[in-house]
Amino acid sequence: MLKVGITGGIGSGKTVVAEIFDLLGAPVYNADSRAKELMATNDAVISSIKAELGKEYYDAQNRLIKVKLAELVFNDEKALKKLNGIVHPAVFEDFDKWVLDHSQSDYVLKEAALIFESGSYKGLDAVIEVYAPEELRIRRVVERDGLTEEEIRARMKSQMPEDEKKEKSDYVVYNDENQSVIKQVLDLHLSFMRHTAA
Repeated sequence: MLKVGITGGIGSGKTVVAEIFDLLGAPVYNADSRAKELMATNDAVISSIKAELGKEYYDAQNRLIKVKLAELVFNDEKALKKLNGIVHPAVFEDFDKWVLDHSQSDYVLKEAALIFESGSYKGLDAVIEVYAPEELRIRRVVERDGLTEEEIRARMKSQMPEDEKKEKSDYVVYNDENQSVIKQVLDLHLSFMRHTAA
């Protein structure tokens, strides 16, 4: 079984690419949403966040105050490192269990914004970078999340530059509104299926 990563900066469209793979029948693990789930439900993760960053990021009902935490980590590099140090190992473990549940599949995908930054690419057979020009990415995120350009640029700064990701990736899907994303994904899907059949 092939383990393939999908990454890309904020607004690149990696989720759209992951959804196309999903429609083609490939199991997709969304690391970012699983990380949020683990921060909300995993007792060990919750106590580590409280111990390292403070109890104020959870309310009286022990629910994560996402906006408050995001505000902290996107403006404080040390806090972001601490949070990643807690969450990334928990996600790695969670992904490994998930892979076992999908062992009958020809290939599986792990969608994650920080595949290279977290080191999770080391446990994968290949990585796909979803690439889009910066201005287009900013426009998409403004429309999607209602964030300001300044807030988006702050988040971009916490991610590896796109050109560096492209260099490190095995495949690139261009989501620049000039090329068919569906065709690019279909070509990759067929290539992965051939690889596992060989």
